[in-house]
Amino acid sequence: MSRRPTFEVRVGDVGVGGANPLRLQSMTTTNTLDVAATTEQAERLAGAGCEIVRITAPGLREARALGEIAAALRRRGVRVPLVADIHFTPNAALEAALHVEKVRINPGNYADRKRFEVREYSDAQYAEELERVAQRFRPLLRRCRELGRALRIGANHGSLSDRILNRFGDTPRGMVESALEFLDVCEDEGFRDVIFSMKSSNAQVAIRAYRLLVARLAERAGGLDAPSYPLHLGVTEAGDGEDGRIKSAIGIGALLEDGIGDTLRVSLTEDPLREIPVARALARHYDARAACAPPRAATAPGKTPPAAAAGLRVAAGASSAAPAEFARRPSRALGDVGGGQPVRVEAWLGAPPPDAEAAAREIAAQLGELGAREQGLRCEGLGVSVRDEAEARRAAALGESLARQGIALPLSAWAPPHCAKAAAQAASRVILLPAAPEAADVEACESGAIFGVAGPELVHAARRLAARLESAAPPPLALRFSVAKHSPRFSRAQPADAEAELLRAAAQLGALLCDGIGDLVSLGGFGSLARDVSLAYRILQGARLRTSWTEFISCPSCGRTLFDLEETTARVKAATGHLAGLKIAVMGCIVNGPGEMADADFGYVGSGAGLVDLYAGRARVVRNVPAAQAPARLVELIRQHGRWRDP
Repeated sequence: MSRRPTFEVRVGDVGVGGANPLRLQSMTTTNTLDVAATTEQAERLAGAGCEIVRITAPGLREARALGEIAAALRRRGVRVPLVADIHFTPNAALEAALHVEKVRINPGNYADRKRFEVREYSDAQYAEELERVAQRFRPLLRRCRELGRALRIGANHGSLSDRILNRFGDTPRGMVESALEFLDVCEDEGFRDVIFSMKSSNAQVAIRAYRLLVARLAERAGGLDAPSYPLHLGVTEAGDGEDGRIKSAIGIGALLEDGIGDTLRVSLTEDPLREIPVARALARHYDARAACAPPRAATAPGKTPPAAAAGLRVAAGASSAAPAEFARRPSRALGDVGGGQPVRVEAWLGAPPPDAEAAAREIAAQLGELGAREQGLRCEGLGVSVRDEAEARRAAALGESLARQGIALPLSAWAPPHCAKAAAQAASRVILLPAAPEAADVEACESGAIFGVAGPELVHAARRLAARLESAAPPPLALRFSVAKHSPRFSRAQPADAEAELLRAAAQLGALLCDGIGDLVSLGGFGSLARDVSLAYRILQGARLRTSWTEFISCPSCGRTLFDLEETTARVKAATGHLAGLKIAVMGCIVNGPGEMADADFGYVGSGAGLVDLYAGRARVVRNVPAAQAPARLVELIRQHGRWRDP
């Protein structure tokens, strides 16, 4: 993998893009007017490895406070660059530029107030709107150029302008067009110290928007090999805990797999210091791969299946409307796998155990643990390796022992082609593992086999295999990720670095699932069968392919937040976390709230100090509820809409 070529943008002492490593960012959650608290938190972030710290500036008072914060940090010897986060207030942006190294603006609301108006614009009216926006934007560009400040143009799926929504819709294309309107003004002013972001709470939307932006920037630069503007990666409103980490790893990892991205922030509804280790784990892996990458000319992919439509050159050649629009890779059905059926979840057992009876008893116990821990989740298969006759015999013995335990799950034998016959006699289904994607037997493809890809680096191998197996009725593809060097499968041993391995699994599997590749997911090595199955379903939910729990869209908090977001999110989750299939948004303020809730069933949005508005879909139905009462009122609202069920 080689990184997309970009030119360097300096943010204070930190270079972004060019030959620099991936830069790690986070954002303070304190009230910006509390200079002491914000300074303290920024210093702690810098000490934890955060290389660029963002601070919200909702108004002039906060923008002026940035100067005090910057001065206090410098007195402490902390030189971390600061970024002012601006929404709605160009005058605050002009003030902030006097004090910080970078200004982030949202093109959806820098010069517009969202009214959700339905209006048709003639070309002349649209041009007038663009000129109005440009006139409001030019003073900031001139000040940034004069002072040597960088600029981030950060488009958010949840806060596109009415102008963009009416012409391009609430789409990845709308996000890109919103950003490019502002880039036109930058280039007209001769200002190039620009970094872009395309954030959404939906990982699929974010991935498509970034890929489309790369394609459009490449057109402007003269091709993919011409350096262009750096990109800041992130999945906004990702939530907390494992779900927040998985969703972030999917959205960010899928892009890093394509060489897209120069700096990143993992947005968790947690203390911002917890974001840094997650970002570091993602960045470390891809920085190491980029350092070992061959020259860029050697990395051009070959034929890539339309369903994948991934990789920089595919994105560049795609239509400007929508590269990589999501669609499942078509495949024939083989039993319960493929053919448009849900992506199946399999627990990977590794080599068949020598003591089949003991293993079957342990598997039965772990399946019972899964049922007790995660109601509604079902292990849909068990996978073992069959690499020789001895493993085939042990696999057959395991199948017989499982039957005696009353376990009727399909047993998959993952086998190289030379063991396919023995595997077919030992297990209920065979998953062929070609020696290399390009060596896959097309005749086996036509005969009705399932093909598989396994290992810690799945993405590009699976894409090449999908391309190799294109046919009128292509076979299903199985994806397997198992923790490297994990203890024997039935020991319940956790991997040494469980979170890093989880991030790798989510990035690898999620990247392919968001490209529509994969009919079966096999996961192993995370401590128990129940744990493996649960994580596989969480990855599928993060990729929006199967929903097994309530999905919470919650922002990471900042100085704009109007209530304790961590505590509130925990209360909302405690009350509604059993409502599988429901999407609930918990948003600290109105900046992205109504927009990022676009596909949420219910929303909980800060509307004032200690006050909350409640939404059903996009409609605000309850106003100014005291925060202490709001979780209970949310439950009442869900009941009124017939979506409640008792735990």
